[in-house]
Amino acid sequence: MIAYRLLTNDDSSEFCHRVTEALSLGWELYGDTQYAYDEKRGVMRCAQAVIKKSSEIYSNKLKLSNL
Repeated sequence: MIAYRLLTNDDSSEFCHRVTEALSLGWELYGDTQYAYDEKRGVMRCAQAVIKKSSEIYSNKLKLSNL
């Protein structure tokens, strides 16, 4: 199967660390990073999709971050 995750966070070093951690664990970038302004909080938000090939059988109980 190919697992898909969408990593999101404020536009900060924490977001970059989350993406870097995923890459170091074998996840691959999928598409471009997306940005949006959160008017309520007054901050930019980021989203990056990542994918990873796995021999696991898909189940909706599967914790994707553990792959």
